[in-house]
Amino acid sequence: MMSTLSRSILASGLLVLAAATPARAQDDAAAAWTRIHEVFSHPRCANCHVPADNRPRWSGANYGATPRVHGMNVNGDESRIGARTMMCGTCHAKTNSPVPHGPPGAEVWVLAPLPMQWWDRTSTQICEQIKDSKRNGGRTLERVIEHVDRDNLVAWGWSPGPGREPAPRTKDALVADLRLWVKLGAPCPKP
Repeated sequence: MMSTLSRSILASGLLVLAAATPARAQDDAAAAWTRIHEVFSHPRCANCHVPADNRPRWSGANYGATPRVHGMNVNGDESRIGARTMMCGTCHAKTNSPVPHGPPGAEVWVLAPLPMQWWDRTSTQICEQIKDSKRNGGRTLERVIEHVDRDNLVAWGWSPGPGREPAPRTKDALVADLRLWVKLGAPCPKP
């Protein structure tokens, strides 16, 4: 039989555990988002998630300290595939060029739709955008995860061809972090 003191100690311990669990979940969700943002804001992703000027960017360790717009006066046009100017596929084949810094390639090479702009956005702005189906390609969070997991153009970020720095970590690690972040309520960082 438990003494009153033992019951009091046990109850106190349970209260501490109950109070710590939500805080721990918040910390885990925040850490997962930090890792997700590290990938989403990396040049392999952000360079094609550009604003309404429809100009892909060249940025990252291999391009110097100052980001710049894509060379050759390339503009993805409102179509984001260069339809009225020059199709992205004119230079970007289905596979990477074997030449260092040659045109990268994937099955379909296009800019991300304008509502999915990440270029020059804060972590909070990107987080809120990912959760908003009007700005994430009409996807639920589960479909965002599926998109990241299965889209060949997304996968290209970890295999960008010779001379380019791949996205950090791995695609599988990003998918695992997205699943954890969603499971823990998909909280966004405070602005």
